[in-house]
Parts: sequence; structure tokens; C-alpha cells
Amino acid sequence: MRLSRSFRWLLLALLVSLIPASSYAGVFISVGFAPPPLVAYDQPPCPEPGLMWTPGYWAYGPDGYYWVPGAWVPAPYEGALWTPGYWGFSGGGYLWHPGYWGSHVGYYGGVNYGFGYMGVGFVGGAWRGREFAYNTAVVHVNTVVVHNVYVDRTIVERNTIVNDRHVAYEGGRGGINHMPTPEERSYMNERHMQPTSFQEQHRQQAQSNRGAYFNNNHGRPAEAAAPRPLPVEHRPMPMNNQQRPNEMNNQQRPNDMHNQQRPTNNVERPNDTYHQGRPNEMQNQQRPMNNMERPQSRPQPEMRQQNRPEPQARQQPRQEERQAPRNERQPEQRPESNGGGGGDHHR
Repeated sequence: MRLSRSFRWLLLALLVSLIPASSYAGVFISVGFAPPPLVAYDQPPCPEPGLMWTPGYWAYGPDGYYWVPGAWVPAPYEGALWTPGYWGFSGGGYLWHPGYWGSHVGYYGGVNYGFGYMGVGFVGGAWRGREFAYNTAVVHVNTVVVHNVYVDRTIVERNTIVNDRHVAYEGGRGGINHMPTPEERSYMNERHMQPTSFQEQHRQQAQSNRGAYFNNNHGRPAEAAAPRPLPVEHRPMPMNNQQRPNEMNNQQRPNDMHNQQRPTNNVERPNDTYHQGRPNEMQNQQRPMNNMERPQSRPQPEMRQQNRPEPQARQQPRQEERQAPRNERQPEQRPESNGGGGGDHHR
């Protein structure tokens, strides 16, 4: 039995390693028996602003279930919220659905982890601009250092699923019976971000700790919550179809810069903008300029026409002078007219 369980775990680990990180939210592990009840523990106060609480949970390793302590984790990006993982019964086994970062808290099986994760959504705080505010009705905060706090017990009551037995899984015999709400189902389809590398290291440390396994601690691990926050790891914000106003403003900034650069591009590259689908605009801009240039070019031939009579007036006396000698010399020059009489004139 022990060998069979170890072989199954190695096979599952091999399959998980072949799945790319971008599909992390879809990775799951199947176990033939339910996880133990959640550990009851006290949450350490939040020691500084910008930290998000990630609740403790039962993970599964080669030697059975082991407890991953809850921890304060720096938000990887502004507006990040943590959706905890959960065990769900399906197909005769219990499947593990890993947690993830996103713009909204999605479905986590209705499991009441406490400290803001009361079964539906997250009521332990909310982003207010660039800062995260903590609801001290359900979250422990060091108010000497963290001042952005408030108290809202109504939202806690509306989103709490009673879990007196500390059940750690959804569905199946004795499990939580909670189907995703329309909002939770919508948030499940958004783009998510896998846990930070420090969260993964935190899980691996628990897996390597013999005292974290249920077989050894019987549901009472020596460290139920991490005494210190995990290191910070900054990441870019994932782009979702349903975006918050702050995200929309960030997206519009590049377009605004592009719109500001277009006039300079149109001046420097009129041919390029013409080929980009604006022939009418370019023609409308060029025609007035051509119309203004044409009246300036037309007076030139008019001046030429006015100047033409002057040479005619000057040529008339010349013709008279030329005709006068020709009339006198016609009898003498008639034989020479066919041979180049104009030669004497050019001379």
C-alpha cells in the first residue's frame, strides 16, 4: 500500500512537471481520501502596508497530507488579490485546485479559511487607489505601523459560509456544498498569475519538514503561520477582459502618447499617412494650398500679355523703316532675295 501510494505520487509529479507554467491554474492532484480538518491558529498581525494574507492549507506529498503555514505575502503588483487553493471532490477523488493572483478573488470551493476568506470572495480588505486598506473586523493589523484600516462587519456577515467543523474540501461526503456564484464564475475565466517563487519555496520547505505532515502532528503542526512575511517579488499585471478603472487608465496612456505624436508624423511623412487610409484628408489639405498658389502664378502670363504690345509698338517703326528702304531698293535687291537677302539684315 505504501509503495503504491508513492508510485502514484511520482506519476502525478511527473505529469505536473510537463504542464507549462501558463496553465498553472488548471493543474490539480487527485487523492483518494479527504484532507484533514483545517488547523485552528492565530493570525500574526500585518507588520507593514502592502501585504496580502495567504491562508494555511493542507497540501499532499509522498507521505500524505502536510500543512503549509499561512503567511503574509507582498502583493506582486498594484491591485493584486489572492485566491486560495482548495480541495474539491470529483470523479471519486479529491482534486487540488491551486491558488493564484488576479484582479478579483475567484472561487475557492466555499471553504472558510478565515481572516477575510470567509467562503465567498474576500472581505479582509480592498484596494483604494495605490494603497490596500485592511478590514480589521477580520484581519489582525499592527495599527502602529499600518494606518489604512477600516471596520466593516456587514460585508463579513453577508459572505460567510458557516464551517464549524473546519472542513477543508468542497463536495463529496461531509464537504462544503457551495456552487460558484455568477461573479465567481466570471472571475474564474480571467487571466491569472501563479504563486510567486517565494510562495513556492515556502511550500517546498513545508513539504520537506517532517513535522508538517498530518501523520506526525495529527492536525496540530508546530508552525501553523509564518512568523515573518515572505520576500517581495514584483510582476507585471495580467491583462483581463474585465478590467478595473486603474487598469484602463494605464492602457490609455500609450494611446494618448501615440495620438500626440501623430501630428508630427503627418507633417514629416505625408506620403505615409496618405497610404494609411487618409487620402481624402490629405487631398483636402493640399487643395487649398494649390488654389492659393495658382492665383499667384496666373498674373505672370498677364504681365507678359501687357508687355507684348510694347514690342509691337517698337516693331512698327522698325517695320516702317525696313519697308521704306526695301521699297527703295526693291528694284535693285529682287535678284538677291532668293539667295539670302536676310543675310544683309542679320549683319
